[in-house]
Amino acid sequence: MAGRVADKIALVTGAASGLGAETARRLAAEGAFVMLTDRNPEGAEVAAAIGERADFMLHDVTSEDDWAAVVTATMARFGSIGVLVNNAGVAGSALALLDHDLGDWRRILSVNLDGVFLGLRHCGPVMAAKGGGSVINLSSILGKVGMAGAAAYCASKGGVTMLTKAAAVEWAPLGIRVNSVHPGFIDTPMVAGALHAAENGNEMRDRLMAAHPMARFGVPREIADAIVFLASDESGFMTGAELVVDGGYTAQ
Repeated sequence: MAGRVADKIALVTGAASGLGAETARRLAAEGAFVMLTDRNPEGAEVAAAIGERADFMLHDVTSEDDWAAVVTATMARFGSIGVLVNNAGVAGSALALLDHDLGDWRRILSVNLDGVFLGLRHCGPVMAAKGGGSVINLSSILGKVGMAGAAAYCASKGGVTMLTKAAAVEWAPLGIRVNSVHPGFIDTPMVAGALHAAENGNEMRDRLMAAHPMARFGVPREIADAIVFLASDESGFMTGAELVVDGGYTAQ
């Protein structure tokens, strides 16, 4: 199948909905074979809709055993792993730092940061053995700028940003490129859920939209297309880069 990532083998975490699901669809449409993973079993429906170029596994990204099983299964199903999209993440509710609960802190960091580390740790050796690959880590604009009530999320995404750069430097000699994507606020179930949980959700939505010079939220396709670019050979001289797709939010 022709396409920008023709016959590349991709593993996409958090692929049951939102950015992960759209990324899996776009990668497959551009010729990749895709293993979708998620804690939500509805990811199987996304994979089935994509067709024979896709498969699905249940996967808790905080579990080292799950990562080992996913890598083994992907190798058995498709033969290798050339693209890793570390997309799985949680937002958490608004939490004031003065009374932030350690349990909530650890839960957010374990998914958003530990999950990325485990992805690198388990997929990196496979990519190195095959002579290279592309890793795309989903950070956020909140990995670049702060927001009140989101200390753990900001810390986790800032950690992803710097982990990406460290991995890029270390793995460049292995032919593995590692880049991060920094979405603004995107119209996904995660963002919708956070707004729904807020006392003033509609007001917050309007305020957040107004904070983007383009005066709207992004849509999943706009992030997925950026990920396809980083997965493709078109970005062959990019590693350790921060690809910001935020409607101008951080340009101010």
